[in-house]
Amino acid sequence: ATCSVDRFLMLWKLKNQCRAYRFAGHAEGVTSVEFSPDGQVLASASQDHTVRLWIPCVHGESSVLKGHTASVRSVSFSHDGYSVVSASNDKSIKIWSVCYQRLLFTLFQHTRWVRCARFSPDGRIIVSCGEDNSVNIWDTRSKTCVNSFSDYEGYANFVAFNPSGTCIASAGSNHTVKLWDIRTNKLLQHFRVHRAGVNCISFHPSGNYLITASSDGTLKILDLLGERLIYTLHGHQGPVLCVAFSKGGGNFASGGADAQVLLWKTNFDTLDYKEVLKHNFRRTHIDDPPHLLDIYPRSPHLHGEKLESVEVNPTFDVPDTRTPDPVVIEIRPSSTIST
Repeated sequence: ATCSVDRFLMLWKLKNQCRAYRFAGHAEGVTSVEFSPDGQVLASASQDHTVRLWIPCVHGESSVLKGHTASVRSVSFSHDGYSVVSASNDKSIKIWSVCYQRLLFTLFQHTRWVRCARFSPDGRIIVSCGEDNSVNIWDTRSKTCVNSFSDYEGYANFVAFNPSGTCIASAGSNHTVKLWDIRTNKLLQHFRVHRAGVNCISFHPSGNYLITASSDGTLKILDLLGERLIYTLHGHQGPVLCVAFSKGGGNFASGGADAQVLLWKTNFDTLDYKEVLKHNFRRTHIDDPPHLLDIYPRSPHLHGEKLESVEVNPTFDVPDTRTPDPVVIEIRPSSTIST
């Protein structure tokens, strides 16, 4: 599922007969979209101040959740699929019931626009980031902010939990990616590998890799155990706005300001990337591996741009396997429930 400032939600069928379903309903650009964990519902956020819940079928039913007073920047499901959290330019975070299609509660503490909010894997806490340069941790039971990480270098565009729920990663407008341990409240890793703001990040299901999307036009894959950048991916013409691994981690998709969605196949679980680096030594320079006392370093490590990576450009490095443009089926909502 993809969304765009063209106001449409697109559902892509990736089997043999490639088809695309275009869902209309939002009055302004759609900023975020996510499948529920069971794949039965889609949630979307829009600049029209609303959150919508969609049944991804040919009838196009959707429910409109109203409550925000400004653009909604992100939307995300809880792990059990019962709740949705949304972040908005009205400086608030709202949690909605999917079953009852109503507002459950609102979280206030950010002093500027909230760009992203995500549930932890167990659903007990929420992480959010805003243009007030803070990353906040919320307890969903007490509905209070229990911790805050401040970054005076810039604000985070996106935040995400690792699969175990022990760490959060933030994508910085100041070109950095940071990993924080929420148990010890310490900065674990600090990557400065992009030349422009980082717009989105996604953890591999193993938790060992992190992929980043940046306005410098590249995607980068970070090996968190080896504390190194291993791949730089080219393909988009212009800023890369979003990226997400598939549920099993075998693929990932990226979307850019060039109005393209690229689907990539993951290979770093099956290939020994050290061998790949050896074969690409002319394009690569890797520092000696660090001595690790634990899975994660006990102190922050700043990774500068001296860490280069294997560069992958689909134009030159892989055969062109693009299929013809799919048949696009227009779907107008047959029923709308305003809540």
